[in-house]
Amino acid sequence: MAEPLNLSSLKPAQSRKDRKRIGRGIGSGKGRYSGRGIKGQKSRAGSHKMRPGFEGGQMPIYMRLGKQRGSTSKDAMPIGPFRTSTAPVNVGSLDRFDDGAEVTPESLVEKGLLKNTKTDVKLLGGGDLKKKLTVRVHAISATAREKVEQAGGTVALLREPKPRKQKHTKPKPVAAEVEPEAPEPEATEPEAPKPEAEAEEAPAEEA
Repeated sequence: MAEPLNLSSLKPAQSRKDRKRIGRGIGSGKGRYSGRGIKGQKSRAGSHKMRPGFEGGQMPIYMRLGKQRGSTSKDAMPIGPFRTSTAPVNVGSLDRFDDGAEVTPESLVEKGLLKNTKTDVKLLGGGDLKKKLTVRVHAISATAREKVEQAGGTVALLREPKPRKQKHTKPKPVAAEVEPEAPEPEATEPEAPKPEAEAEEAPAEEA
């Protein structure tokens, strides 16, 4: 038989736990520093929200580690509408096209090789091709072009490749030619002083 309902038998449908009231004495479990620790930025009054990775102003870990190719490196791809990334498609995947068909970004999407046409398409040389196709893509590797042309197909780029900028390097200084030194004259002994003029000859005897 169910217990009669009265004020002494009322209970909540779910167990309830009183919230912990901080700063109400040492015996309360959250007294003295109220769970904030001793001193520091996070113990002060007011908002102490900090961005992820912030280490109090010192060099954070993600800047102390070695850098890889990305948005912050010198050779990174540009971010924005002029990004140079491409969607790769291998030559071997074009076998699902009929012989003599035209391969375009739209047809690649229809065949399930691409998700959409938002990104430029680059044809790579992986696999073999045995069908004659007309390929129209944004970029193509040298190996892929060779395989398409060997199968009797043609390649037409939808965008002309940009010429690469030549790096201007300073010419190396040419070492000045050193002229051979003239040989020094051999040292010669000083000539002995000539003897004084001999005494005048004696006068001839009288006849």
